Amino acid sequence: MAVTYKELNTTNDITTTKTKIHEVLPLTGSIISGTYGVWPNDWNIKKYSHGMFESVYDYSYLSSSANHIFDITAGIYVSGAYGPTGGHAVDAVGANRTEKTNIYAQMAQVLVGHDITGAIRPFDRLGSLTGSAANKIGACVFMPISRLLMKDEIQKETFTMTVFTGSGPSATEVGSLGTGGSVVTIKDIGALTSYKNNSPAGEYSVLYTGSAATDSAAVGLIYYQAGVVVLDLSSSAATVQPILNSSSIALVGVGVNFTSASNDALAFPLGGFSWSGSFSSCSIDNIADGFRNRIKSVSFNNTTEVNSTIYFCRMGHNEFNYSSNPTYVTGSKIRVKEVKSDSPVAYATTVGLYSADNVLMAVAKLSEPLKKTPKTDFTLRVRLDY
Repeated sequence: MAVTYKELNTTNDITTTKTKIHEVLPLTGSIISGTYGVWPNDWNIKKYSHGMFESVYDYSYLSSSANHIFDITAGIYVSGAYGPTGGHAVDAVGANRTEKTNIYAQMAQVLVGHDITGAIRPFDRLGSLTGSAANKIGACVFMPISRLLMKDEIQKETFTMTVFTGSGPSATEVGSLGTGGSVVTIKDIGALTSYKNNSPAGEYSVLYTGSAATDSAAVGLIYYQAGVVVLDLSSSAATVQPILNSSSIALVGVGVNFTSASNDALAFPLGGFSWSGSFSSCSIDNIADGFRNRIKSVSFNNTTEVNSTIYFCRMGHNEFNYSSNPTYVTGSKIRVKEVKSDSPVAYATTVGLYSADNVLMAVAKLSEPLKKTPKTDFTLRVRLDY
C-alpha cells in the first residue's frame, strides 16, 4: 500500500537559516536637486505646511510611480550653543526654533536614549554617551532614509556621501551642484569592527572625512538599523561645517543664502549672520534646500535578511514506490510493470507539506519527474523563505 503521509522529525528533518542579501544603491545629487523642476521648488521634493522636514522622491512626488528616497530636517540641542540661550542664539526667536529643538529631542530620544536622571542624551560626534561637552552636537542635519531603499538595515562600511563645501556652487548656479569649491567625502570608515551597539535603535558608527578614522575627522553618525544619518554642523572640528556656509561666495542662491557676505532678507530676518547665525535663523525648509543642493552623491548597500525554514523530505528505499493516482493501475494491474515480477515504479513530481491534522500548507514542484524504485532512496530539500 502507498505511503500517503510521512511525519517529519523536528530534530533531524527541519532546520532554519538566515541569509543576508545586499544591493548597491547609488544616488546622484542631480536627482536630489535640479533634475525635476527648478530648485528650490523641485517637483520631486515634497514640502509640508508644518515645515518640519522635506521628503525627497526619485520622481515627481505627485506621480503614483514615485519612490520615497529620504527625508531632510534639522535640529538644535536646546542646551547647546545653538539653543535659546546659547552663544549662537543671535535671533531671540529664530525661525522654527521650537521645531528644531523638538526634532533634535525626538531624534535623540529614539537614537541615543536617556541618562540615569531621565534626561535625553545629546548626540556626540564621537558616539560617546559620557564624552566631553565639546563633542556634543549642537546643530545637525538629519537624513532618515526610506525603508523602501534600506530594507532591513544599511550594510556597515558601505556608506559614502560626497558634498560640496568651500566656495562653490555659486549663487548663479541655483538648482545645480556647481563646479567650484572643494568636495568632502564622508564615510563610515572601519565600521565593520568599530561599530557601537549602545543605542536603543541598534548599531551605529561614526562618520569621518578623509581616509582615517581619527577624532578630528569625525563629522557625524550613522544608525544602521534605523537608517538615519546625523551630520554635525556645529563643531569647529567638523570639516563639513561649510556645507551651509562660504565666507566668500553665496552658497545656494535665491532666498537661502548661508553666508554673511550677501544676505537675503527672507533667509535672514536680522541680516549679517555667519553660518551659525544662519542655521539659527533660517527655517528648516531653508536649511534642507541648502543642504540637499550641496549633495554630490550618496551611496550605500542595503540589507535584506531572508529567514528560511528547510525541510528534508526523505524517501526510503521501501517508501513512495507506488502512486495513488487512479491512472497508475488498469483493472488489477500496475501500468508501469511489464510482468508481475517487476519491481514497482513511481515518479515523484510534487512535495506537499501538511499540518498535524493533514491540511495542505505548502506545495513544492520538482523541475522534472523523479523515478523512484525499491532500489533507490532520495532526500528532497524544500526551502521556505520569508
